[in-house]
Amino acid sequence: MKLGVLTVPLQGQPAEDAFRYLSGLGVETVELGAGCYTNGNHLQREAILEDPKKAEKLKNLLKKYDLEISALSCHGNPVHPQKEIAEHDHRVFEETVLVAEMLGVDTIVTFSGCPGDSAGSLYPNWVTCSWPPDYMKILDYQWNEVLIPYWEKAVRFANDHGIYKIALELHPGFSCYNTSSLLRLREAVGDTIGANFDPSHLFWQGMDPVAAIRALKGAIYHFHAKDTKVDPYNKAVNGV
Repeated sequence: MKLGVLTVPLQGQPAEDAFRYLSGLGVETVELGAGCYTNGNHLQREAILEDPKKAEKLKNLLKKYDLEISALSCHGNPVHPQKEIAEHDHRVFEETVLVAEMLGVDTIVTFSGCPGDSAGSLYPNWVTCSWPPDYMKILDYQWNEVLIPYWEKAVRFANDHGIYKIALELHPGFSCYNTSSLLRLREAVGDTIGANFDPSHLFWQGMDPVAAIRALKGAIYHFHAKDTKVDPYNKAVNGV
């Protein structure tokens, strides 16, 4: 495992300044934001697609500071019930795949997304309980009519461009938010789907990251080393 940093929090600095700073700290790899929620200025996705020479320029800049790219991230919701949002985030995903291919990067980090409760919804509906029966009907629609069909096509597109690791960050609010939901999608669409393992989103769900890592053996493609503190009083009063 190599030590890396997601550079989006450093987007106030020019790419070279950020790379120089991180290299000086002993960082070995960088994860570059390519769009959607992780939109940074260190990777100009559209500019690279328009001018492939800019991909070589970026690779040379990273080489200058002994850095590699661990992944490109485009955290979004390509199955958002609002068509314009879904289409935007899907386009960013596909363009990120194309840029990754140009840069020789093998991993894309993103979210699974979360559909609405029906075709006419305006907003995502994150279901966390199984009763009353309405919720199971919502999950059936989300998974079988939207999520699985979407990722089947997305995986094919990624594979066609040499990308075989799509690391989904397990995050509350999205359909894949814990171990079982990630493995369910992986079983449905294939092992291109894996996890971007970030324990900060798991602690407050009551999960043991070590146990989750064991259960995800072979399916962890990227890692975010973040922490979360659960306030014991608030937890006692309101749960998680």
